[in-house]
Amino acid sequence: MSDENRVISVNGRDYAWPKQPVVVVCIDGSEPAYIEQAIADGVMPYMEKALQAGTDLRADCVVPSFTNPNNLSIVTGQPPEIHGICGNYFYDEENDAEVMMNDPKFLQVPTIFKEFFDAGAKIAVVTAKDKLRNLLGHGLSFDQGRAICFSSEKSDETTVAANGLDNVSDWIGREVPSVYSAELSEFIFACGVKLVDEYKPDLMYLSTTDYIQHKHAPGTPVANEFYAMLDRYMAQLDERGCVIVLTADHGMKPKHTAEGIPDVIYLQDVLDDWLGKDVARVILPITDPYVVHHGALGSFATAYLPQEVRADTIKRLGELDGMSLALSRTEGCEKFELPENREGDVILVSEAGKVMGTSADRHDLSLLKEPLRSHGGTSEQRVPLLCNRSTSGLDVNKRLRNFDAFDIALNYAQA
Repeated sequence: MSDENRVISVNGRDYAWPKQPVVVVCIDGSEPAYIEQAIADGVMPYMEKALQAGTDLRADCVVPSFTNPNNLSIVTGQPPEIHGICGNYFYDEENDAEVMMNDPKFLQVPTIFKEFFDAGAKIAVVTAKDKLRNLLGHGLSFDQGRAICFSSEKSDETTVAANGLDNVSDWIGREVPSVYSAELSEFIFACGVKLVDEYKPDLMYLSTTDYIQHKHAPGTPVANEFYAMLDRYMAQLDERGCVIVLTADHGMKPKHTAEGIPDVIYLQDVLDDWLGKDVARVILPITDPYVVHHGALGSFATAYLPQEVRADTIKRLGELDGMSLALSRTEGCEKFELPENREGDVILVSEAGKVMGTSADRHDLSLLKEPLRSHGGTSEQRVPLLCNRSTSGLDVNKRLRNFDAFDIALNYAQA
């Protein structure tokens, strides 16, 4: 069968073989207003023009609206109940341990990259956060010259055997930027352009950091400077004939009082007061190594409760000031398409302006230099879904998801 007619089936979805290089970009934390305002302010001239002839849609991300579950949804084409990655962090009941969800052993299905790689495609994946690298690259073999997967955070530590490319910072001619900088995302885009020129991947995935979005609102000078940089690199990829789809893993909202103080429900303190110290266990799935971004405070949490008090406690939690949803495990997993074996007895979502923590004395907020902006709940679920090409046959009246990105790029984008 010619490549023109090839179809690759992945996790119950069919994808056409790429006719041009396909680039999916996950702009971490990109509330739709960031691009909308940047275009209105005249700092994204390429994107403004591209969307006039291309595809300008909005979609829903996965809840919890955190990095790991959404990146893995995008690259598997399915929600967490299928791929298994339901947070950045979770309680492993089987081993009685709270752990990061960075290990590929937690991934239940193959990625789109693996299935296309096995069919002969060339794959390139560049992510800002090293916590994602092993998950995104799972199933790829780097000894055949057809797969590259590295994080810009650790790009000076890359090897051909482990990542498909040796010392990326030498290759790109740039020092490795701080993880707490906009330059880390620019490093990714510069690598993406060079990969298209030299490596010529069939599928490429670029996933950034939300350092800027955690600190700066849409339309502010620093945010606009970031999106102007993004615009320049997207123009370069377009010039090289790439089909580009841009989406986000989640949005971003202010989570502070009028005085700039984080507006927090400290759940462990609440439950300790109600039930006794440490009778309940609160898990914050936003938890990751990047505490300067958010102080481990987000708008989605889960808790493990004694069975005899579970129903009453869930009801009381739902009545807390600032709580949007308090659902049982079964109800929450059904609503948000989550794996029941990896969630607590209660699933909690706070209101748009609120976040949840464990105990006040367990969160060091001294590193938060600006009023808190964070994510995790339904209020950060709306994200952009943009393509530099027009699309034909796509049902724009159905509920679109950020994990439709590869479907749009491969099945609907016009040559």
